[in-house]
Amino acid sequence: MKSNESRSSSSCAACKLLKRRCTSNCQFAPYFRSDEPKKFANVHKVFGASNVIKILNEVPQDQREDTVNSLVYEAEVRLRDPVYGCIGAIASLQRKMVELQHDLMVTRAHLAYYEAKPSTSCSFLDYDPLNVNVPSVFVDTSLSGGFLDNFTQNSFGMDNSTGSTNEFGQFPFP
Repeated sequence: MKSNESRSSSSCAACKLLKRRCTSNCQFAPYFRSDEPKKFANVHKVFGASNVIKILNEVPQDQREDTVNSLVYEAEVRLRDPVYGCIGAIASLQRKMVELQHDLMVTRAHLAYYEAKPSTSCSFLDYDPLNVNVPSVFVDTSLSGGFLDNFTQNSFGMDNSTGSTNEFGQFPFP
């Protein structure tokens, strides 16, 4: 509900939870409608009402709605995962991205391997679709013109000496 819209006589979700009278200049009312009590309850559990007011006072008026949406999301994720919160969700997505990049690299390597093979000697009998490793014949980069070496050096942008994570077990940002 926008601040310029008229409110009904009922209190906003914040004032209901805090058991106080909702005034016409309530800072919570534009962002925590009375029909969404869970929204403020989660934010209040994680941040506290006074901290939310401080945050809203520091943010320009035109950015407050986005700020409240961020606080609501952060609170919901923090309540679902109290230890890692949003960082856990980001790390999970980064792990998935690394897995998909690896799958793409392996698929490109298989494609390059079969493109480099003469078409008359192409046999599917020596291909194991469950084997995700690059065929041993592909180690000879003269067949592919160094495709695998160039691709592994440039594909992930990660430090190859430490693997896919840094010394703290975190995924490096490119």
